Amino acid sequence: MKYALSLALSLSLIFSSAFAQQTPKGKLFIIGGGSRSKELIKKLVETAELKNRDYIVVLPMASELPVESFQGIAKQIAEVIPNKITSFNFSKVTVANKKWVDSLRNARLIYIAGGSQDRFMDIVRNTPVYDAIHAAYRSGSTVAGTSAGAAVMSKAMITGQQLAGDTTYKETFDKLWDKNIEFKEGLGLIDSVIIDQHFLKRSRHNRLISALAAHPDYMCIGIDESTAIIVRGKNLEVTGESQVMTISEPRGLKINPKGLIEMEDLHFGLYTDGRKFTIR
Repeated sequence: MKYALSLALSLSLIFSSAFAQQTPKGKLFIIGGGSRSKELIKKLVETAELKNRDYIVVLPMASELPVESFQGIAKQIAEVIPNKITSFNFSKVTVANKKWVDSLRNARLIYIAGGSQDRFMDIVRNTPVYDAIHAAYRSGSTVAGTSAGAAVMSKAMITGQQLAGDTTYKETFDKLWDKNIEFKEGLGLIDSVIIDQHFLKRSRHNRLISALAAHPDYMCIGIDESTAIIVRGKNLEVTGESQVMTISEPRGLKINPKGLIEMEDLHFGLYTDGRKFTIR
């Protein structure tokens, strides 16, 4: 009996330790794009729990105007807190720059600017930069992103491109077709979730429903402009001026002979500032 109890306790400790290692100590601050109020920036800084000697790294690679992108967020943060803010505009040539990568790994707050999520991931995917972001998040840093910087948080990253019919880029989708939404590999900082941004402002409901049809076991989250979700493990909190929509658990999901998506029902949520919900 004592042996059985001892074995059970040992296994419990092993599993608890493994779970602790897998669960990141850090937080995510995912902004849906648009303008950022001073209150939103204050909430970002508060979430990061910055101490006097902590510093902030901005990654502007998604932007066509990386210097301006960095200057914009740096100015806003500097109005709230005096900590050092620096920018590492990595390229395919500099992704192995050890000094930059080490600094990134030790940043207390990492901010991923908007632009093109494809452009960002083409530089970062399978590089020391990718590993450094994950290492920082695991060890307790906050990783934030806006617009494209929000989309990259997911493993299955929405690119914005349609694959069926007219593939010309549109801010929203005009049909709910099977296999119409393009995904690429994102950072995967948040599991079993797909993030879409500028959500209500650009009427991206069709795009998010298409994402759910492609990944019915995921929770799909649409974040509107000037609004963010704070992710702590599986617990999420909304902050900002607008709303966050969630859809998940589709029932009766089918594709008709013409390739159109059908559903009988799904789980729907709509949240505003201060509201909390969880990932399944």
